[in-house]
Amino acid sequence: MSDERPAAEPAHVVVTGASSGIGAALVREYAGSGARVTMVARRGALLEQLAAELGDRVAVVLADLSRPEQATAWLDGAQARFGPVDTLINNAGVQIVARTVEVECDAMRSLFEVDLLSPLALIQRVLPGMLARDRGAIVNIASLAALAPTPGMTHYSAAKAGIAAASECLRGELRETGVRVLTVYPGPVDTPMARAAYDVVPPTTAVKLLPEGVPTVLARRIRMAVERRRARIVYPRVYVLARHTPALTRMMMDAMTPLPPSRA
Repeated sequence: MSDERPAAEPAHVVVTGASSGIGAALVREYAGSGARVTMVARRGALLEQLAAELGDRVAVVLADLSRPEQATAWLDGAQARFGPVDTLINNAGVQIVARTVEVECDAMRSLFEVDLLSPLALIQRVLPGMLARDRGAIVNIASLAALAPTPGMTHYSAAKAGIAAASECLRGELRETGVRVLTVYPGPVDTPMARAAYDVVPPTTAVKLLPEGVPTVLARRIRMAVERRRARIVYPRVYVLARHTPALTRMMMDAMTPLPPSRA
């Protein structure tokens, strides 16, 4: 497969974790803008629903990114269909809400595969082609938990901090190239993952008063940030304070975040 594409051809965007929440919103946003989108996730029925809605602008890839052998095995086929990847969006995420001492090692390893190792493996695969073309974008969806680690979410916070740090390193390495890196720090956003977390630890009155984002709004902001070559975004915007006031943020997180119930 050639690394070049005719200038008039639509861009090829890859979205992992595409079946719901922020991922599904990103698929709709990019497909609606004229891009061709490879949707990667485990839940085939939800991907097929998106495909029925969006037609031949999208392609379905079933892959379990917690399994290293599946993390990048689908990539050659995706590029054969839609051409070289122009934008890679590492959105897939797994969250564990539990006390650290009660998390099984297998669950911990699975989380790190999805949230940190598979994104790095995908970057490793697509980056040579982007560098050869001197253009492309890598979007890593981190989390506010990377800036404000959350009690009861030790492994998720650590993995998201890892992908955020990797983004900063990569951005520095690529500063003299045409490849750009965007790090996204979503705070509370109305997604199935967020609702599942609240099922384990119901939000306090104070938490309920905090601003909550909307996936479609975040997806639009991500696309615009890529086009404008921005380095990082925090959404909802008010949570940008977490980047600039870490000590105060730490105090607030400890005061406002109840611990998950013990399984003992």
